[in-house]
Amino acid sequence: MNKIEKTFDINDILLKVYASLASIRKERKIELIYEMDSTIPKDLKGDIFTLTRLLIQVLTFVCQNTSKKEIVLSLTAPEDFLVEEFVSFKIKDAGISKEQMMAFLEKNIKIDMGKLEGKILYEIDVDMYLDIPFQINELGHRRHYRLPDTGMLDKKVLLLSQSKKLTESIEKMFKYFRYEVDSSFEAFKEHGNDLARYDIVVLDDTYATEAFEEIVAKIQDEIPFKYVLLRDSHIVEMKPSIVVSTHLIKPVTQERVFELISTLFQNDMQAAVPRTEVKKYSIDLEKILEKDASGHTEVSDVNTVIGDNLNHVIEAKKEMKLPYLDIKLGEEKTKKLGLKYKDELKKFLEVFDRSDIYFRQIVNEKASTKIKEFCIDLEKHSKRIGAQSMLRFADIVSLIFVHNKLEMLPIYPGRYHIELQNLLTEIRKYLKIK
Repeated sequence: MNKIEKTFDINDILLKVYASLASIRKERKIELIYEMDSTIPKDLKGDIFTLTRLLIQVLTFVCQNTSKKEIVLSLTAPEDFLVEEFVSFKIKDAGISKEQMMAFLEKNIKIDMGKLEGKILYEIDVDMYLDIPFQINELGHRRHYRLPDTGMLDKKVLLLSQSKKLTESIEKMFKYFRYEVDSSFEAFKEHGNDLARYDIVVLDDTYATEAFEEIVAKIQDEIPFKYVLLRDSHIVEMKPSIVVSTHLIKPVTQERVFELISTLFQNDMQAAVPRTEVKKYSIDLEKILEKDASGHTEVSDVNTVIGDNLNHVIEAKKEMKLPYLDIKLGEEKTKKLGLKYKDELKKFLEVFDRSDIYFRQIVNEKASTKIKEFCIDLEKHSKRIGAQSMLRFADIVSLIFVHNKLEMLPIYPGRYHIELQNLLTEIRKYLKIK
């Protein structure tokens, strides 16, 4: 059987699967968590279409039949990923009997596993165990996510989430970059309750309080202290905040943690060097993070606040002068992936020419899942060819979803048409196509 091999980013596949399961996850109130070992290469070669279909099928079955509210899909690979190795996809605590799970796998995914040349394995403490072989795209590299500056390594992080499984997953991803992570109130107390010892605080947005933000503001006046809110993509921000450095949106993948660190420190290299001794901020963190019911924003005011803040963010992004096609950046990215820049430009033309008609259709249909998937594809292809202005467009549409302001979407098909035509003109000019 001939394998269909294409280069793909494993993070893109996981995001697409997550988006495809949005309805069932919301209906069953299930949190899907990805746990990725540091041995997992970012870029792989394989049959991405069959892999995506298989993961969606398996996880849909799990979500439909589980009694659990958290499902962890773990990805592991050998320590030395040479040319072609097996990547393992496991679910340990599916909340489904092993007999029911194995019966489903044997009946429903054997054909796709055959296409992937994979194996369905049995292990006592694992409910689902799939081994699928993939080739590595970039040979000779042990670390698959390289920060642009070594000063971004070896930071201290305080990570607090109400989900133990999610905390463990994100902690592992930070440790990939040699970060020291405290992930509990107990660990915080062991270090003297000193908030200022950390370079980054990642806080579940359900914990956030005005009292905590006031303390963060004081610390930020003295040191380059980063405050990150961990949020669901469908949960809106209750109010704008000047102390929040950025957001970490679920599902969290290794690439999202990489991009988070790069974003936090790319324009602030002072924060990327070891800090000298600073004033201590010893606080009773548990008490400060206790919600005061009287302090919540009234529901009637929330939409106005969100709308005003989102419009401000979008306008700020639109003011940035970005090229339609950054050729140098695109050449660097495709070279890193072992691809030819001209081939990727031609592929973009094939995939997205006249896609403005499709985008208008799915916006008119209010097909939110299709819009999300479209934006993920658009972002991936735009990033690869250096289409900076289009990448911003995809980011803005994603923000609209993050803030749950779908009533803003109807104006964007027209904007996408203009954006697309300008980009296609630049691509054709470079390729010398009339």
